Amino acid sequence: MDTLDYLLENNARWAEKMKTKDSEFFSRIYDVQKPKYLWIGCSDSRISANMTMGLKPGELFVHRNIANVVSHTDMNCLSVIQFAVEALGVEHIIVCGHYNCGGVKAAMENTRLGLIDNWLRHIQDVARTHEKTLEAIADERERFYKLCELNVLEQTLNVCETNFVQDAWQSGRNLTVHGWIYDMREGVLKKLGIHLASIKQLESLRRKISF
Repeated sequence: MDTLDYLLENNARWAEKMKTKDSEFFSRIYDVQKPKYLWIGCSDSRISANMTMGLKPGELFVHRNIANVVSHTDMNCLSVIQFAVEALGVEHIIVCGHYNCGGVKAAMENTRLGLIDNWLRHIQDVARTHEKTLEAIADERERFYKLCELNVLEQTLNVCETNFVQDAWQSGRNLTVHGWIYDMREGVLKKLGIHLASIKQLESLRRKISF
């Protein structure tokens, strides 16, 4: 039986290293967290939100699921958004997908995997919504990557349409929702030109999108 002692040893070395750099680090973050950012990303093991952006523990609130989906029936995700906005007072919500996403690929190819097939229907809905755009792309890989981007777009819009975000905007809160994508080939985050800070901007973007 593997007791995973080596992981605990890794943790002990990391904790000691952090305390050597900053003796009050853990005591300082123990009682309160004040992150400026909420990250909604994919559960893919190759991506670490804090590491990717060079942020320390306590600086980023995180929610992850398969293919970074924001569903209005997902109480887990909605609870995270509400807590981040109303309790933590985050100033930025980042929806970040990534190229070569296994969930997006499975949805695109209609691969049968079991229970997750029901979850991936959210991605298939995105593909149907943008069917004309995707069909115009001849190269299969480019079409796949475009769907990864379009998924980020739709999930970002879903965040903006939650009552928590819209209530924050209506009250004059400084809150911006961003759509990003991560290129694992280069380790680089890329903006997708989606950054919304008001209901007016949300409505404007909706009008620009052709379905």
